[in-house]
Amino acid sequence: MPAATPPAVDEVLRRLREVYGELVWRPHHDATSELILTILSQHTNDRLSGRAFAELLARFPSWDAIRRAPLEEIRDTIRFAGLAEVKAPRIRQALECIYAERGDYDLSFLADLPLDEARDWLLRLPGVGPKTAACVLMFALGRPALPVDTHVYRVSKRLGLIPPRMSADDAHGYLEARVPPDDIYAFHIGLIRLGRYVCLARAPRCASCPLAEVCPSAFATAPHPPTV
Repeated sequence: MPAATPPAVDEVLRRLREVYGELVWRPHHDATSELILTILSQHTNDRLSGRAFAELLARFPSWDAIRRAPLEEIRDTIRFAGLAEVKAPRIRQALECIYAERGDYDLSFLADLPLDEARDWLLRLPGVGPKTAACVLMFALGRPALPVDTHVYRVSKRLGLIPPRMSADDAHGYLEARVPPDDIYAFHIGLIRLGRYVCLARAPRCASCPLAEVCPSAFATAPHPPTV
């Protein structure tokens, strides 16, 4: 029978490590690239957003060229990734704001600010919410900011790590305060993998889940081969 109460975060982390090993942070991109890529990834999959990012860099030689480009050209370049009518102006407006305040497009200074100040700076940019800001801070700069995407949100809710009615935006700060800073990357990646392959939205594979014994919402299902 599954546990009746939510597990402790350290127990979740221990069980995730048993399945996925040590998940060690490595930088993905510079902070500006991570920002643009994350805007492109909103409401689409990694394959399409990655392709859109590559096409954007191939068509425009610099961030400055994107900032100065007509919106129609940016939209046409990223259209296949979805929501181009929304994402194109967000990308250009974000670059305009960065340039207006900094005189260039380098966001590495965020690594030296207190975490809350760095987050607030990013949240002032058009189209940047808690998840996008956390992705830039964690993936590009190695800061202990916890992005809550659809998988992290779903798995955390099923585990009882967040209140059942808490929004995804509010879950960022709530979970970040409860996960040790050095474990935030492993927690994020571990829950994403679990959500993609085991704790599925419509048919969770509880019988194959390494957290089933401590998950309050786990239920008996037909056995599935473990997928890690």
